[in-house]
Amino acid sequence: MTLDKSLKVKTGAIKQRNVLTRAERLLKLQESDRWQEGDGILGLPKVRVQKLALKKKKKVKKAEESDDAGDAS
Repeated sequence: MTLDKSLKVKTGAIKQRNVLTRAERLLKLQESDRWQEGDGILGLPKVRVQKLALKKKKKVKKAEESDDAGDAS
């Protein structure tokens, strides 16, 4: 049975995950010294996932670009 093309995930369509795996949570907890090697892995405290906010690029005016090119010559 084949997979419909509308169900396939493209690499650019991957969004920020809001749930970490246990291994990822342990790494974050070790960085903040809230978990040490040998502690139990069940009942871990919550770990906040920070979302990355991408800033929008400002449009550069063509007049500024031509001025910069003239200075470099």
